Amino acid sequence: MAWFEGVEETRLLIAPVAETTITTRNEIGEGRLLSLRHPKSGNPTCYFLNNGSLQELNWFKQSYGSWFLGEYVCEDGGLYTASPVDPVFILLPVFEEARMKKEGEQGKFRQLDEIMFTNGYPGYQKLLSIAEESMQVVCEIKEIGSSKFFRLNDSKVLAWLCHKVHQLKMALPTLDKNYAAQDEKEMLIEVVSLLGEYLKDEPWLKLLCGHLKLDLQEATKRTPTQEFLPSALSNTPGSSNSLQARSASQKKTFGKQAKKMKIETDSRNIKDMFTRASRRKS
Repeated sequence: MAWFEGVEETRLLIAPVAETTITTRNEIGEGRLLSLRHPKSGNPTCYFLNNGSLQELNWFKQSYGSWFLGEYVCEDGGLYTASPVDPVFILLPVFEEARMKKEGEQGKFRQLDEIMFTNGYPGYQKLLSIAEESMQVVCEIKEIGSSKFFRLNDSKVLAWLCHKVHQLKMALPTLDKNYAAQDEKEMLIEVVSLLGEYLKDEPWLKLLCGHLKLDLQEATKRTPTQEFLPSALSNTPGSSNSLQARSASQKKTFGKQAKKMKIETDSRNIKDMFTRASRRKS
């Protein structure tokens, strides 16, 4: 596939497809690459909108290898995989800014199209339907006539975060037996550090740590200093140098190790597929 905004370089991307919404192969769309802000750093980052699903891009590159894509050769053997990400993580900073909250106040109710208008990031306009559905879990909503007005609610955000903590606590021991040996506090610290890759310290991690009775610095000291997602503008998707530098630091955390293992498996499956196809042609 060719990347967006005038970049014509062809790259290999593996992305999940919602088969329940597709009856024929011809109905599968090409998807859309969006430049959005990283929810923690605010830096421009590339996401993939695929059949109504917002997905993050993960980069994998073997030391030696190339891809043969029709008549085109991708020389460096780089591979992107797209995995679904909860859009609430991505939209939380946008809704936080939009309510223009002052000390002692709850902030303003705003219409969705106002909230999603972000200077320099037209990609948010493509997420209006996703935002209306997903952000109800963390927002108060007022309806006046046919218009809806949204305002982020701290209590709802905290409840949503606690649900994420519970989900991760249940999932981690099934992925690595070492987590089963951790005590409650160690497990909570590990979970919060993983969530911290998508959340700013103020106000959300501070709010969550206060509720869980954890020290904020202790809970976030394992959080990587670099984003997991490749930047869409400062580093063009497909530029391997900066992404490979990131991957070295990403291996230090369990979440990145698990995703790397998944990417390696996907890569082997794709290679097997190409091998079988070549044999049939010969």
